[in-house]
Amino acid sequence: CGPCQMLKPVLEEFAKDRSDLKIASVNVDDEEELAEEYGVSSIPCLVLFKKGKELKRKIGLVSRSDLEKMVNE
Repeated sequence: CGPCQMLKPVLEEFAKDRSDLKIASVNVDDEEELAEEYGVSSIPCLVLFKKGKELKRKIGLVSRSDLEKMVNE
């Protein structure tokens, strides 16, 4: 989707600066079962996990500063 493509470079840049995090991307068209398992019904959908548990979720296009806030709160 358009917003997903716009978010991709933001996530890539963020990943370069935050080696303490693992950032993964999932194509929900290819991974329908995974999307269903995690209740992803709108994209882009960012899910923050810590030790395998979901901490936070944001739907839609987010800025670099939104990512920082999401991770640092």
